[in-house]
Amino acid sequence: MTDALELDALWEEFHHAVNMTSQELAAWLRVRDAGESTQPLPDRAGAATGQRVLEILQKRRTDLTDDDVRVMYRVVDTVAARTDEANESEARETRRRHHLLTIGHDPLKP
Repeated sequence: MTDALELDALWEEFHHAVNMTSQELAAWLRVRDAGESTQPLPDRAGAATGQRVLEILQKRRTDLTDDDVRVMYRVVDTVAARTDEANESEARETRRRHHLLTIGHDPLKP
């Protein structure tokens, strides 16, 4: 597992990168997975990473597993690699924004 200082920094980075609430993320995952005639079970909607982000958002820092830490690093790295503050106004309905939304980051949110 990561040392305490590194985990504290990751916790802060993760919660900065994931700027959606768990309710907002869960709603997005349900909408994203909804089909014309069916909808997935609410607790199974969305991609696996999005579901993991939801699980992590509901945990205390002391309850994180090694796998949670790996997911957190992946989310922080993905958000950093895919965000471009100079072009956020162009991100309104793009595939990039939708991908970021599935991991809990809304690039249009302040």
